[in-house]
Amino acid sequence: MAESDWDMVTVLHKKRPSAAQDKSKQAVLAAQRKGEDVETSKKWAADPEGPDHENQREAQVITDYKSGKAIPNHQVLRKIERAISLKLQGRDISRPLKKAPKGR
Repeated sequence: MAESDWDMVTVLHKKRPSAAQDKSKQAVLAAQRKGEDVETSKKWAADPEGPDHENQREAQVITDYKSGKAIPNHQVLRKIERAISLKLQGRDISRPLKKAPKGR
């Protein structure tokens, strides 16, 4: 019989998961179960749909109002009036918005 060389060891590793797989909820839960260190952080100021998403949503509301698909909301109409400085509701429709006097 041939003698075995006990000093020589072959270790096989599985391929390390990609960064996207590391961040998945399943990967985090598996790491927690194994007792591994898991670092988590929350991005509070980030908009999940991107920086222009808010402007797209506002434009969609105006488009829906113009096409008659949306039921007018008076609070939203007031915000639009202030933004464009024109009356959109009431007696003075399409006239310039009068600025209210500032309080003392």
